[in-house]
Amino acid sequence: MSNIQFIHIYQDIISVENLLLAWKEFLVGKKFKKDVLDFERDLMSNILELHKELSEKNYRHSDYYAFNISDPKPRNIHKAKVRDRLLHHALYRQLYPFFNKTFIADSYSCRLGKGTHRAIKRFREFSNKVSKNNTKTVWILKCDIRKFFASVDHNVLKSILKKYITDENILCLLDKVIDSFNTKEKQNVGLPLGNLTSQLLVNIYMNEFDQFVKHKLKAKYYIRYSDDFVILQNDKVILEDLLLQISFFLEERLKLSIHPDKVFIKTLSSGLDYLGWVNFQKHRVIRTATKKKIIKKLKGSPKSQTISSYRGLLGHGNSYELKKRLGLVKLF
Repeated sequence: MSNIQFIHIYQDIISVENLLLAWKEFLVGKKFKKDVLDFERDLMSNILELHKELSEKNYRHSDYYAFNISDPKPRNIHKAKVRDRLLHHALYRQLYPFFNKTFIADSYSCRLGKGTHRAIKRFREFSNKVSKNNTKTVWILKCDIRKFFASVDHNVLKSILKKYITDENILCLLDKVIDSFNTKEKQNVGLPLGNLTSQLLVNIYMNEFDQFVKHKLKAKYYIRYSDDFVILQNDKVILEDLLLQISFFLEERLKLSIHPDKVFIKTLSSGLDYLGWVNFQKHRVIRTATKKKIIKKLKGSPKSQTISSYRGLLGHGNSYELKKRLGLVKLF
């Protein structure tokens, strides 16, 4: 059992007060959606009904609505009904502050104050340290997990949660959320892309791996963003050994496998494609796919917020010549 325990009780999560606060957070960016407006028409009655079901332990998670997006690669999203998403927010707002404290500093996805830009900045800091200010070769192990969300094992996840949470009612409720979704191929496997709770649960799941890499393997220069992680080293042989131990841990402990086509051990001087940028020792350039996406988005008369968004993105790398070549200098 973990030394750090979640102190909140079931009533803290299902209370009307917490559900109302969760509703305010859920509404951001969604208040004009039809299903949200329908739920809000009789808001207090719907919240009280949900609270009653949760209090009497007869809550059942509804089925999902599935659809596909391109982001930029195709993704299958599963959208829950409003009442279920409200519960996800109620769970998240109680669980996130606690679990966030258990995560390592260099885990950057779906965390307040983190994100891709900070991960890239940290990558630059690490590369400078490992290279001893450009005097030594930097070797990088980069891996990606195959079908990450679709491969999370429910039983393994539940066993991890039990290390931190002792309240059986909270665990039972989390079980209902976790078991509300399965991949088509397997039962008791997979989390839905689209759930707020999924973002937290995969970080809890992968925190087991983060702790292993940092404290068992003693990998000092390690960064993870979702299922995409890197380790920087001066010695290629050390990274080859770490890869074997990493693969074994992921398969044995978490029932995950590294994508065979997305594992690399290469030098930084040869350029590493990571989090949208091709990184070198002294500079980084934007990935070709991202460049094409920018060209497409800025055709015609782009919105000012779109321009601002890409101004921010291109400001994180060496992109002046790109903007000039694409005729974007005036826009930016």
